[in-house]
Amino acid sequence: MIEMRDGAKIPLHTTGSGPDLLVVHGGGVTIDIYRRLAARLADRFTVHLYNRRGRADAPPRSVPYSIQEDVDDLAQVLAHTGAVNVLGHSGGAVVAIEAARQQVPMRRLAVYDVPLPVDGLFPTDWLPAAQAAARAGDTARALALTGAGLNTQSAAGKLPIRVQVAITKMFLRTPIGRTMGDLVAMTLDESAAIRDLIGPASRWAGITAETLLVCGASGPPYYPKIHGALAAAIPNARALEIPSSTHDGLARATPKVVEPFAEFFADR
Repeated sequence: MIEMRDGAKIPLHTTGSGPDLLVVHGGGVTIDIYRRLAARLADRFTVHLYNRRGRADAPPRSVPYSIQEDVDDLAQVLAHTGAVNVLGHSGGAVVAIEAARQQVPMRRLAVYDVPLPVDGLFPTDWLPAAQAAARAGDTARALALTGAGLNTQSAAGKLPIRVQVAITKMFLRTPIGRTMGDLVAMTLDESAAIRDLIGPASRWAGITAETLLVCGASGPPYYPKIHGALAAAIPNARALEIPSSTHDGLARATPKVVEPFAEFFADR
């Protein structure tokens, strides 16, 4: 259990042995979807997971939501564990890269699909309609609009909205669907906060951590562009695309996804 600056306490979930590696999970999920990733890294790293506020065993988050609260919590978890290696996914990648920009101590930072609105490259025009649906209690519509807005490469996103909503209602019957449905309003608040970070890639040029920006080659087409712009701006950064991988690549944790991260974080 780690005490945050405001007195809130967040449980820490740790497995494995070796150099410490902290994983920061995405917006609409909990640490549960990263258990496979942790297991496949546990023979080489001490992997730390924690639920960000408002999810599972974490305390409620502040209202209105602020990314700064997540950044401050990450800093406390790093100080508690002594970890200097951070891996962030999706919304958690934004928290991690913002922490690095603020000079929270870390040696190596890796992100998978960081949805930063660098130079307006990340789409946000779908957000107001999704928020309105969430406020109206229409979880299926909110998730359908979110999925279509983010997965611009997906054929399903081009179907009539009534069809997308019907598909989403079936998805909501699955365990991961129920979790994402329960968290959708929170996820959209986070998306709105991320949207407000819009600016040039040079905003992130002060990051001193060695940085790896990874995306799946079969995922949304804007991630390679965002990562390319960031890699050009951050002094010690490089971008990598993983063939046939999508946005959920970290959760699937296949060897082709896991090994580049393991190599990056290995002591050398």
